[in-house]
Amino acid sequence: MQFREFLAILGRRWLTIAASTLIVLAAAAAATLSIPPTYTATARVFFSAESPETEDGADGGTYVITSSDLTTYVEVVSSPVVRDPLRTDLGLTEGFGLAASIPGGSPMLDITATAGDAATAAEIANAAGPTLAEVAGDFSPLLANAGQSVTATALSPARIPGSPSSPDIERNLLLGALTGLMLGVGLALARQGLDTKVRSESDIKALSDRPILGVVPFSRASRQDPLVMETDPHGPHAEALRRLRTNLLFVDVTTRKHSFVVTSAVPGEGKTTTAVNLALAMADAGSRVLLVDADLRNPSVASTMGLEGSVGLTTILLGRATADDVVQRWKGTSLQVLPAGQIPPNPSELLGSEAMATLFRELSAKADFVIVDSPPVVPVIDAVLLTRLTGGALLVVGANRTRKRHVSSALEALETVGAPVSGFSLNMVQGGSRDGYYGYHRYGSRPTEGRTVTTDEKGEPTTTPPLHPSASGDDRTGRDATPDLHRGGETQNRQSADAKHAVEEMAASRRRGRGRS
Repeated sequence: MQFREFLAILGRRWLTIAASTLIVLAAAAAATLSIPPTYTATARVFFSAESPETEDGADGGTYVITSSDLTTYVEVVSSPVVRDPLRTDLGLTEGFGLAASIPGGSPMLDITATAGDAATAAEIANAAGPTLAEVAGDFSPLLANAGQSVTATALSPARIPGSPSSPDIERNLLLGALTGLMLGVGLALARQGLDTKVRSESDIKALSDRPILGVVPFSRASRQDPLVMETDPHGPHAEALRRLRTNLLFVDVTTRKHSFVVTSAVPGEGKTTTAVNLALAMADAGSRVLLVDADLRNPSVASTMGLEGSVGLTTILLGRATADDVVQRWKGTSLQVLPAGQIPPNPSELLGSEAMATLFRELSAKADFVIVDSPPVVPVIDAVLLTRLTGGALLVVGANRTRKRHVSSALEALETVGAPVSGFSLNMVQGGSRDGYYGYHRYGSRPTEGRTVTTDEKGEPTTTPPLHPSASGDDRTGRDATPDLHRGGETQNRQSADAKHAVEEMAASRRRGRGRS
């Protein structure tokens, strides 16, 4: 993992890190405040041995206590021999601590007392030296045999401490913050390692070396009006689709087949919306574009664009119509649409047939670019069959929606049969993506989103709803749709009759148009 990737993970998981730090810091603060304060006072005492006066009244002399005796006193000072007299003399009712140390090998002791009250701690430290001196002779045989007594002289009396020695609030809070921070970073890395969904471009790059051709931002408006190239042509969504179009054209330079399959790993990633808007973007550039709905299990191109969908690809493959009869032009543009037609019981067999290969060659010869909307790769084999007919597959991946294992399975399925993957389109990217600056260049007036601007008899502007209905499709709602693979005999006969009637009407309309011309 590179340092930049590490920082990116921390940026994406900053809420986890912040929450962990605050929780541990709050716990450390609560624990610190619940601990009773303890005060510490230290007195430095010099111990000496004094001999009794001689018979003639002369001074017996003063001697320095040996280091071995001082070492013994260090142990004695914390024993009940010293503590009990101190408790009685000072009238102490609560516990206290008492310890001693020899500073640098000198004949002195540093006596340290701890208590819940500052004045009590100083009083204990000052009284401990004389109390220890009274019993010190009992633990020194040489002094006892010589009849010598021990005297304690305070060199540095204990002073009343101004602040408690425990708990150390600043230290505890600092340790709590550092512990919470490290725990948060650990949790962030663990969540990243256990995260099974594609969140960003780096997740895709870790799965494949194929390029990311487009990053399409999330737009709530596209759920109601999926044709963003018409309803909001200057918005960030439309600009991202133009960038996808441009990058796909560069890929086409290497394939020279001028056709691509738009698919996804699983349903609900926005492949149909991407295919429709990508075709509109290519048509805006002046190319003759044919959009083919080859999702024969759950077709939604016709409903998305508000076109007649009862006749189309399956009608041609069954020999009941020609391409000229069922291909529909989109609002006088250079975009033509071939809907899926009625749903067959054997979609994979139809798409893998020789008739489909022949038809695709004929369609490709009449258009500059062919965009094919296909079923997802993981559930069914249809997309793999279609990719072999085209120049490559554009794999649409839904950010924060698609699981990494599904993308890996889709790539494996395509690579197994040698189907080329042209690149990826990362859809539904939340704010903060690399396309976040698009809002800057909304030049001119902004079109009314999702509505057509007209004028009334007085010349006043009015708005009317968009011409295309918002039909429910799996790629726009994000719901997993279960493909209906088999139809009953009665339903299929009715569909065939409807399809035949629709073909006759469309053919008659075309003949009338040619007669008028």
